[in-house]
Amino acid sequence: MLEKSRIVIENIQPVINCGDYAVKRVVDEIVQVYADIFGDGHDIIQASVFYKHSKERSWKENRMRPTFNDGWEGSFSVEKQGDYSFYIQGWEDHGLNWRHGIIKKIEDGQQVSSELLEGAEILKSILKKCNKPEAELVKKAIHSFSNKEDYEEAVNICLDERLKEILLKYPHKAVPYETDKFPVYVDRLKARFSTWYEFFPRSASAQEGKHGTFKDCEAILPRVADMGFDTLYFPPIHPIGEVNRKGKNNSTNAAEGDVGSPWGIGSKKGGHKGIHPELGSLKDFKSLVKKAREMDIEVAMDFALQAAPDHPYVKDHPKWFRWRPDGSIQYAENPPKKYQDILPIYFESEEWKKMWEEFRDIVLYWIEEAGVKVFRVDNPHTKPFYFWGWLIAEVKKKHPDILFLSEAFTRPKIMEQLAKQGFTQSYTYFTWRTNKHELQQYVDELTKTKLKEYFRPNFWPNTPDINPYHLQGANEAMFMIRYFLAATLSSNTGIYGPVFEFMVSDAIPGKEEYHDSEKYQTRHWDWKAENKLMRVIAKINQARKENASLQQTNNIQFCDIHDDGLMAYYKFNQDKTNQTLMVVSLDPDNVKKNSVRIPRNEIGLYDGQALNVEDLITGNSYTWHDEWNYIELHTDMPFHLFKIHKS
Repeated sequence: MLEKSRIVIENIQPVINCGDYAVKRVVDEIVQVYADIFGDGHDIIQASVFYKHSKERSWKENRMRPTFNDGWEGSFSVEKQGDYSFYIQGWEDHGLNWRHGIIKKIEDGQQVSSELLEGAEILKSILKKCNKPEAELVKKAIHSFSNKEDYEEAVNICLDERLKEILLKYPHKAVPYETDKFPVYVDRLKARFSTWYEFFPRSASAQEGKHGTFKDCEAILPRVADMGFDTLYFPPIHPIGEVNRKGKNNSTNAAEGDVGSPWGIGSKKGGHKGIHPELGSLKDFKSLVKKAREMDIEVAMDFALQAAPDHPYVKDHPKWFRWRPDGSIQYAENPPKKYQDILPIYFESEEWKKMWEEFRDIVLYWIEEAGVKVFRVDNPHTKPFYFWGWLIAEVKKKHPDILFLSEAFTRPKIMEQLAKQGFTQSYTYFTWRTNKHELQQYVDELTKTKLKEYFRPNFWPNTPDINPYHLQGANEAMFMIRYFLAATLSSNTGIYGPVFEFMVSDAIPGKEEYHDSEKYQTRHWDWKAENKLMRVIAKINQARKENASLQQTNNIQFCDIHDDGLMAYYKFNQDKTNQTLMVVSLDPDNVKKNSVRIPRNEIGLYDGQALNVEDLITGNSYTWHDEWNYIELHTDMPFHLFKIHKS
């Protein structure tokens, strides 16, 4: 491509897939922009980042700064939700080049009358842009530059730093080069900071043996709020298929009274826009959503695109499923797991457009009828990526507040592609990261690579599908450790309860699956019971709400501590007005003693300045004077969550 400009701009960041996908931010965050920018020869070049919201007409300009090796950096703040764009402009600056050259000649004792005339022409071009004080100096410069008798005054004006500031402020851009425009999508704060609690509404009844209802769930809301959770996530609440219904412990033969898996969606009682009649009515669900919101809790729905064999879709839209030559439909499989009660959607159907629109309308129905703003999407990696990109964009056009959590425990590139397509948050491999090396390596991957620009992790210690080996038969300390790690390493976190806080971890031998799983039966819980783990979770969640450094994931630095059984890390908010330090034992069975190295420079301590830390869990405070400080952790409280106070 022919290009008249003398400027090259390359290696632009943050850009995802050459701008095919949007960088992600939340309201009031900063987008840091980097690029390599250079021109031929030795002329002075300048650069700016231009940005605007999609609903704004004019572009705003922020100047960039040179760093080293032709690197440049700039930034802009995103102040409202929705789509932003940015691009970089670079130029050879005639005004600064002129001043730089004439000063060199003046310092060399050369006569510069001709150069002064050139300067006068440059200044005439910017005079109308100047404010009154600036205009006075510029007029004076133009006059003296054009009159030989004012030569000495003209030279002094050239050396005046005020003139340099004017030339910087009103650049004389010679053939500027502009890059392509790159997208940024801005969500509300909850996209970056959320605390999820999952339970099965059918197990919400206070009466043993009775199917729970939405009214029963309302009675549990204060418990969820007291523990500090702001998002209440339910497995699917729709009618459950009766054909091929699963029995207890995933039995293929359901006994009379077996309730089946909520993910086997659809029966003669309705489909994805219906509600399981034993849970209540739409009115009851709307009441639950409203009362939860009054407690600062949002109800998240499960969006699972699959159907039971008796789902209305099977009869009404047979082409949405793949039929075998013998007239049967292939049920879902994820070897060695088999889901005889679930039929996968055939996304290659010739009716794909109609199907896509129906699935979009399911989401819109629950948003507009019930006020739901958060969706956890089941197995999105088993559906086309571009379908999700389309659906999420369609929904956000009308409802920008909507958030989507991707439940995809699969290969890294697939999880990353789902995030690129627009999923707000993503499940992660945290569930299986247990030792110090792999935890630190994984968090660094999420926060120090390009992933930080578009992949928002959500750390879950357990899910109804995953009863990890390290929690099976684990003691209280292990459950505390795992929640602490999830909640302080990541700003988005969640647990499947009440099995987690009640430390119920009976497993199917040799598998990471719960015995007597709630996926296939109702369970009776004492919703009024309390224990130490619940109180600790509540304190951790309170600290998260009160400390901005814990409401983001990316600003993290691991600290030196010479023991693989101990891990320490420092977190800070955008302007470092809130800083925290976490020290956690990874050994649930033994006392751990060592010293942690405090990142004094990063905290902003001068030599000899004391550091005061307050443990937000125990309330104890300490004053540290040294770089290395002693730590001792016991199994009854295997971590410190320190708030940093500089003396």
